[in-house]
Amino acid sequence: MSEKKLLILNQQQIQQKLDRIAYQILEDNFDEEEILIAGILPRGNHIAGRLKTILDGIAPFKSRLLTIELEKQSSTLQANINFDIQECSNKVVILVDDVLNSGKTLAYGFGVFLDVPLKKLRTAVLIDRNHKSFPVTTDFAGVALSTVIKEHVDVVLDEDGEEDAVYLR
Repeated sequence: MSEKKLLILNQQQIQQKLDRIAYQILEDNFDEEEILIAGILPRGNHIAGRLKTILDGIAPFKSRLLTIELEKQSSTLQANINFDIQECSNKVVILVDDVLNSGKTLAYGFGVFLDVPLKKLRTAVLIDRNHKSFPVTTDFAGVALSTVIKEHVDVVLDEDGEEDAVYLR
């Protein structure tokens, strides 16, 4: 028996949402010389890379892509990063993930930057599900989606043989 899934965003709609988020980031940081875009692996990093590409084409500032790998099942913060955390000092950081559900992943993402004085920390997600267990909100969201807790959002990006899409199942 196949599981039913409902298409929420197709490839074109995902691109439109990412374009809009990139313009919002530009407006929020127009006077900056450089911003850091920190993507949470796996799909948050794909979205961060796409946002960086868009911003490189429209923004007067430089943007740099950072990667964060979190141990999401751990009860304590465990993260691997591909940058020196001190490089973030007094800079704007945009923390990016694919779906904001409980808020735990973004809360752990915030934890990576707790010991560094940032100029600004913002969050961007493609889908905000509104099921927060943590006091986390997002600054830039593609779609706010009201779902029941049993439902699952699948974000398909850069996967072999499948077109970019967001499904609810």
